[in-house]
Amino acid sequence: MNVTNVPENDSENLDHPAVGRLLEALPEMSPQLRKAARYVLDNPNDVGVSSIREVAEAAEVTANSLVRMARAAGFEGYEDLRRPFREALRTGRETFPDRARWLQGIARGGRHARLFGQMANMTLENCEQLFSETTAAEIKSAADRIVAARTTYVLGVGISYALAHNFAYLARMALDTVVAVPRDGSLPIDDLARAGPGDVVLAMTFKPYRSEVVDAVVSAGEQGAGLIALSDSRTSPIALLAEQTFVIPTETPQFFTSTVAAAALLETLMAFVVADADDHVIANIDRFHRRRYDLGVYLPDED
Repeated sequence: MNVTNVPENDSENLDHPAVGRLLEALPEMSPQLRKAARYVLDNPNDVGVSSIREVAEAAEVTANSLVRMARAAGFEGYEDLRRPFREALRTGRETFPDRARWLQGIARGGRHARLFGQMANMTLENCEQLFSETTAAEIKSAADRIVAARTTYVLGVGISYALAHNFAYLARMALDTVVAVPRDGSLPIDDLARAGPGDVVLAMTFKPYRSEVVDAVVSAGEQGAGLIALSDSRTSPIALLAEQTFVIPTETPQFFTSTVAAAALLETLMAFVVADADDHVIANIDRFHRRRYDLGVYLPDED
């Protein structure tokens, strides 16, 4: 039985000062040191349990590069940097076609039961990791910004398109200020043309990162809009631009990126938005559903 250990305070997650120091120092690092830092940020579990030589080999840098990277971020040395990193996600190394071929091999071998177990296990692990590395304070902070925003633009394309539109659909039952982009037949950058100070962009993209999402986020930021990012790495293109980032575990035995944990985060954020809003929000939701019953959208409840 999987038991999710939710941290009781903000210190028991990866928003340790070490992460902030690495991200702050990243732009000023040389390409080699930046490569080392990216590996540390994206593979904290490996960093926590492996020797410096093993980490250097995995990151394809020298051990001395790891030491210099740590010092460039203000640490005494690599061991000083290493201490905060405990649990973290592992990024897959297989390409999509490789994993698709592996999946077909399972089907030919009649091993669907094994696949079923792997899917169930990875789904639970992704959600457990998400909630163990994210705090209620972080989600409340994002919810506060959404409730207070002039407009919240929820941006997702490809596998994230349905996530973005579902979040906006639910939010609009309570708030009139949340919209999903892109709209049908439109480009994300066009839909964010009027975004500016007082607005928030809730953007999501996962490897391989979508260029139209990054371009739209950059443009909105230049116009003064704030950014909340959902991505699979603290060093993803949108995470590096965001005021707040939620790192989403996306591992799966399938060939595509898992969005189960992303959906769980968005559902939790939606709950916080409702909890954060004024009492009239509950009345808005009640009126929305009453009207749907009155118009016959919903079947009548059975007694």
